[in-house]
Amino acid sequence: MKAKTIVSGIVGVVAVVGCTSTQKVSVVQPGDRDMTCSQLESEFAQLDQVMREAEGNKGVNTANVAAAVFFWPAAVGNYMDADKAEKLVEDRRQHLMSIHEEKGC
Repeated sequence: MKAKTIVSGIVGVVAVVGCTSTQKVSVVQPGDRDMTCSQLESEFAQLDQVMREAEGNKGVNTANVAAAVFFWPAAVGNYMDADKAEKLVEDRRQHLMSIHEEKGC
């Protein structure tokens, strides 16, 4: 009985932290061209935060260690997911930077 409880606990922890997910961003969003200079700069700060999260999901963290120990394809998936998120952030930053420059910010 006690062993079942321990195994159930481990499975629960893995289910909760085993698959991390990095926030995804759309490269072009409605209203981008209507943003003010300060709104664009705020968006750059948010993109920096998403990039930090993506970088964290690629490294050694609790979720990736648990994924590697219990189900290694999840760790690979986390790494690939983070790479995709980083690419989206870079593309969005370029898109917003062109608007930023057009507005003369």
